[in-house]
Amino acid sequence: MRIPSASLDPADTRTSATAILAGGCFWGVEGVFSHVAGVTRVQSGYHGGRAADAHYDNIGSGTTGHAEAVRITYDPRVVSYGTLLRIYFSVVTDPTTLNAQGPDVGSQYRSAIVPANTDQRRVAAAYVAQLGRGAYWSAPIVTRIEAPLTFYPAETYHQDFMASHPTHGYIRRWDAPKLANFRALYPSLYQATAVP
Repeated sequence: MRIPSASLDPADTRTSATAILAGGCFWGVEGVFSHVAGVTRVQSGYHGGRAADAHYDNIGSGTTGHAEAVRITYDPRVVSYGTLLRIYFSVVTDPTTLNAQGPDVGSQYRSAIVPANTDQRRVAAAYVAQLGRGAYWSAPIVTRIEAPLTFYPAETYHQDFMASHPTHGYIRRWDAPKLANFRALYPSLYQATAVP
């Protein structure tokens, strides 16, 4: 989806910042953001529930409050928070499906932005409103802006899954096209080597 950049996207002179995004199965979300120039680390994990339920076998029930999410560490002097959101909305998630992405259904696959601070919350809220006014999708945006809670890293075998398993059936069908779309839409932001 070709969408405009965020109108509200203030400069951030810090050398490192963190963003948390949920947009369906974390394999593909991590896979795309690990190729974004300016991103230094991407970690798959769980957001929204309790520590006791932060395990893959538990969150599959859809009753834990957790969403599969990624924690992105990035250099905001190279790539802004607003740009990360632009990538998120244009190639990573379908913001019009509630508690579902592609073949995955349940609240654990919800589309959610988890701002780390007031500035990120302002940018996220303004961008969701901007995209809503633009009517780029045929249905309303249902992506939530959620309060930051503890982020729990996922099990080791989920980390770097797309890079480690490029021929996996799910990756080939659902996630490789997202990465290809990112490269096509944002060639200047694409870095060939994925960060861990």
